[in-house]
Amino acid sequence: MLSWFKNRSMQSAVAGAVVFALGSSVSAASERVGDFALLDHEGIFHHMAWYDDHKAIALLVQANGSATTEASLAAFRDMHATYDAQGVEFMLINPLGESRASVQQSVAAYGIELPVLIDDAQLISESMGIDKVGEVFLFDPRSFTVVYRGPADKPFADALAAVVAGNAIANAVVETQGTPVTYPARDKNLQAGVSYANDVAPILAENCATCHRDGGIAPFALDSYAMAQGWSPMIREVLMTKRMPPAQLDPHVGEFSNDYNLSNEEQQKLLHWIADGSQKDGDTDPLAALTWPETKWALGEPDLVIKVPPQNIPATGVLDYISVVVPIEGLDRDRWVRASQYIPGDRTVLHHTLNALMEPGQTRANFLGSSGPNAATITAYIPGAEPHIEPPNTGGLLKAGSNLALQLHYTTTGRETVDASEIGLWFYDDDEIPQERMSGECACVFTPTWTTIPPYDPNFEMSASIDIPRDAYLMSFLPHMHFRGKRMSWAAHYPDGSVEQLINLANYNYNWQLDYKLAEPKFVPAGTKIVATGAFDNSTQNKNNPDPARAVPWGLQSWDEMFFGAVSYKFVDQSQFVTSN
Repeated sequence: MLSWFKNRSMQSAVAGAVVFALGSSVSAASERVGDFALLDHEGIFHHMAWYDDHKAIALLVQANGSATTEASLAAFRDMHATYDAQGVEFMLINPLGESRASVQQSVAAYGIELPVLIDDAQLISESMGIDKVGEVFLFDPRSFTVVYRGPADKPFADALAAVVAGNAIANAVVETQGTPVTYPARDKNLQAGVSYANDVAPILAENCATCHRDGGIAPFALDSYAMAQGWSPMIREVLMTKRMPPAQLDPHVGEFSNDYNLSNEEQQKLLHWIADGSQKDGDTDPLAALTWPETKWALGEPDLVIKVPPQNIPATGVLDYISVVVPIEGLDRDRWVRASQYIPGDRTVLHHTLNALMEPGQTRANFLGSSGPNAATITAYIPGAEPHIEPPNTGGLLKAGSNLALQLHYTTTGRETVDASEIGLWFYDDDEIPQERMSGECACVFTPTWTTIPPYDPNFEMSASIDIPRDAYLMSFLPHMHFRGKRMSWAAHYPDGSVEQLINLANYNYNWQLDYKLAEPKFVPAGTKIVATGAFDNSTQNKNNPDPARAVPWGLQSWDEMFFGAVSYKFVDQSQFVTSN
């Protein structure tokens, strides 16, 4: 892997590139590349391990406007027609990280329907040893090795025949002519070196250490150079497969304040540092110097804490949802809420909650609707939960004497435990009344309109929509599906007939159901329809699938399914809302 990094004495980028090219041409058909994942030109997520029921993945190296790509396409297309039904998956890979729009134009010109994986950071292409356009690679998705590289003509056909027959490939590496692929970031980092103290530690501190620390929610701490070095193989693996940071979002669609994506440069520095042996420089350790607030509350001690009644959770069994109504005590007057945080007593068993504020005199809770246009928002708990902080000058009124209804979803873990959760509230000062209110709706599919997910279907789509009745600013998007959830995206269908993609949750993860907040509010005019489109993977390739042979209905438990695509927004005209206590 990355043989150009193995000799630190080489300070010349040119010399390093030569060493890399020579090494990869010999070793790329035998060395383990590792598992990886990339998005294609349509924003679809492709994880190589998902294809481990295939005999191989064929990848043609593509570049826009490349004559060598086009020269290889005819033979590649012929092989696809022959071997697609015999257990070989066919894709193209763009190692230059060219723009999605430009690759889409090229695909349209080619007249093909095959996905083009776009390697934005060039790290997958480096690991595979891609050094020229027009070459074909055969990748084994079980051993994560390249088993053939060469031209797309007869040697490729011979390699495919051998793979399908279960035989060894006679000529695993065949010389190919093509336009060279360059790696500017690789050459720059080879020449200058990547510093642990100045490059790596700040990236880990900013993006990882908040969770990966003593007392954090992650399973191990990244609180020193020794820990970063020790976990560096794991860091490489989760970056290559896009498991961490929990980067479910397509970075090419929208801008979000909590996208949890690393930039291309950050990824390159981390993996190049690891490839170079995870070396330490300098006498200080920035990770070891990090300090954290002693309080468990993200915003300091709350103004009011709601204590959820403790729940005894057995070691095993299936638990029905638990419903409780909690009086909000200690509130002697109406207050405007600016933030809230749900801290689970035992996050290993509490999967999520639904909350509904019940104002004085209200006897029924509405878990999926508003408690009123001016009512406060008190955050529920979802996997990966963050504190809910209202935008500036925005909030809702919590009336003295209110109750909070909760619906609690627990899963057993093999040991008995007690969950005693708490909800912290932070208020505006009494003389500071926020002038704006949040609204929101859910593009949801419920039982009456639910379409049962067929057995073994790897990509079953559903969609739902909401109408924005007045001019508004979109603020955030929240997905909810269960174990078969695969992806979800939202698009704005404007009154003039145009359509704009707003967010693409390319790799939905049941364990990270975040509320994705737009970096800047997005204006949409009255009459805009927000359409949420999602897909479920009910196949055997979904390792989290409880039972791929089952036709899946809507249901509360995780082995059934749901489809919620919640959207939060703020009306431009706020005149309907009260602006005093």
